[in-house]
Formats: sequence, structure tokens, C-alpha cells
Amino acid sequence: MSLFDWFADRRKNAPVVRPNQGAETDEGDGLWSKCPECSQVVYRKDLVANASVCAGCGHHNRIDSSERIRLLADQGSFEGLDNDLAPTDPLAFKDRRSYVDRIRDSQQATGLRDAVVTGLCRLEGMPLALGVMDFRFMGGSMGSVVGEKLTRLIEEATARRYPLLIVCASGGARMQEGMLSLMQMAKISGALERHRRSELLYLPLLTHPTTGGVTASFAMLGDLILAEPKALIGFAGRRVIEQTLREKLPEGFQTAEYLRDHGFVDAIVPRTQLRATLATLLRLHDPARRLQPVAAAAGMTP
Repeated sequence: MSLFDWFADRRKNAPVVRPNQGAETDEGDGLWSKCPECSQVVYRKDLVANASVCAGCGHHNRIDSSERIRLLADQGSFEGLDNDLAPTDPLAFKDRRSYVDRIRDSQQATGLRDAVVTGLCRLEGMPLALGVMDFRFMGGSMGSVVGEKLTRLIEEATARRYPLLIVCASGGARMQEGMLSLMQMAKISGALERHRRSELLYLPLLTHPTTGGVTASFAMLGDLILAEPKALIGFAGRRVIEQTLREKLPEGFQTAEYLRDHGFVDAIVPRTQLRATLATLLRLHDPARRLQPVAAAAGMTP
């Protein structure tokens, strides 16, 4: 039996586990949703109105890129960038299925060209360069197109002197592109360094999950690193680390809360408070807006 056949047999005989996603926890006719954490059943429209956060226990259901943009950008203000960029198959990669087939299936299932959506928008009237990774597309893996789109977004933000927000949700580098995928880590990081030298703000938001090469590069290079509650954040998996170190790791060591307590994350922001928090941070880092209240009180024009 080949290794691929062994894994296929394991998957076939394994019990079915429902994903931790609001879109996959429908009850009955699809009008209701059951929380995977507290089992509370809520009307789906109420769940969506609460940013897909359970009102009972605060569980954050996974949301896609279009919903994330709707929650963050002022209505009608988002303008996509590089929407036509699509991945190719430079290595002619094939495991049990070809990379081309996997790309096609993900594109048909999500309506996206690749695992990130980038663009310019406004948040409470303030300009913002926004990149949103979508875990539905091959686990949000970072291939050449993801790296190129994020690099172009950062360069556009630097040229326009816009603050930058990247919402991270990824399993890491895309193995089907090999070294070409790993090179994106350096490319994106270089663009962020030029953004930093221009004294411009960069905020990464780490959502569930943020792992692998994304964590090892742009996810951890922010001026302020934000995370959603209970998000899984790490580089390698727990079992790999334990086998490498030959030590038992503490419970929850790759959660957003653990990383905040140990200085790797600056703040955990519930999704329902995210827009207001971002607006405050943008104002604090915009000298013109920061001076407006003082100038108004003094009867001056900043």
C-alpha cells in the first residue's frame, strides 16, 4: 500500500467532524445555526447581524473575504486591486490530483481567483489599504499570486501614504509551488520594510487559523499585532513541535490569548468591536486628525 493510499484509507474510515465554521453548522432548513462551542441555536440572520459571533459564548465563526470586507469597509467604498491575477502551475505539480485541478475546484467553489482579496477603501471616512485572506481557497495558502497581490497592495499603500491592514487566515506556504511560494515571504517583508521606513502604519489581524510561512513573515511584522479571540496562531503544529523538542507543551500555547500573555500579540479584539477599534487606531496614527480636536478647541485650523 502506498503512502497516499494509506492516508486515503484513514480518511475514509475516520468519523466525520464538522468544520468550525458558521456556514457549515446549519440546522433544519438552513434558517438556523447551531454554535459549535455552546450548542446554542440561533436564527441565521441574527448571527450574521452580530458579525457571525455567537451571542451566547462569543465564539467567532469563520467568515469569508466578502463578509470581512463588508464588516470593515464603508459601504460602497471598496475598490479591488489586481482582480485578474490568477495562479499558474510552474512546477507541473501533481500528488493524488494535479495542482491545476485543485485551483480550478477552489475557483469554482469560492468565486475567487486566489486566496486573497486586496483593494483600497475607507473606514469611517479614513483611507485604508486592505488585504483579506480567504481560508476557503486551498486553506488560504500563500502562493505566488497571494504574494504578488499583497506586495502590490503594500506598494500602493506606500505610494498613497495610506495605512495598511492585512487580515490573515492561512495554513502557510502553498506546497504545490515549492520554493516560489517560500520566496513570497521575503518579497512581502521587503515591501513592508519600505512601508515602515515611510513612517506609515501597518496592522495585521490574525484570525483562525494563522500558521506556517504567513506567521513566519508578514503576520508578525505589524506596528500593532491584533488577533481575534481564541484564534489558532503558530508556525508548526503542536505534535511536530512536541516531537522535535521532546517536551509536553502547555495547553492552549498556540491560542491568541497565550500569545498575548507572552508578548507576541498586542491586543485581542472581538469582531464586534473591530471596526471601532481600527477607527481609533487610524485616528491616533494620523497627525492631521489627531490635531483636529486640539485645533478646534483653540479656534485654529490645523
